[in-house]
Amino acid sequence: MNQTVTYNPTTRVFKATKAAANLPQTTQSALFTITGGRIRVLGIYGEVVTDIQAQANATKLISNPTVGADVDICATNDINGDAAGTIYNVTGTLSDAMVATTSGAVKDQASPVIVAAGTIDLSCAASNTGTTKWVMDYIQIDNGVTVA
Repeated sequence: MNQTVTYNPTTRVFKATKAAANLPQTTQSALFTITGGRIRVLGIYGEVVTDIQAQANATKLISNPTVGADVDICATNDINGDAAGTIYNVTGTLSDAMVATTSGAVKDQASPVIVAAGTIDLSCAASNTGTTKWVMDYIQIDNGVTVA
C-alpha cells in the first residue's frame, strides 16, 4: 500500500501518508485525493528519499479542485540536486515559495490552508530522477470527507 490515513480522536487531526514515489515528469501528479468536502491542511511535508538529479526543476504544490480552477498552495522552489533527507514544507501563505531544508528540521506550517474536494498535486517543471515521500496533517471541515 502506498498511502495510509490515521486519526487521533484527542486532537481530531488526521494524518495521511504517501509512500516514496518518483517525481512527476514535467507535469503535476496527485499526492492526495480529497472527496466529500473540504479539509483544513495544518501541515504538509515532503522528504527526499532518493537524491534529486542535478538540473533545474521548479517545483510546487497545487490544489486541483473537482470544481473550479487550480490554486498554487505555494510558489515554486528549485529542487536542483537536493539530497536524500531534504525536507519540504509550506508556510501556509500561498505566495511564499515551498521551503526546503537539509538541516533535519523544518519550521511548522504557520497558517492552515483550506482545500476543496479534488487533489493536492506535486508539480515539477522538469523531468528529474529522484523520489519523495509526503505526510499531510489535516482536520475535516465537512462531515464525511475522506483523503486517499
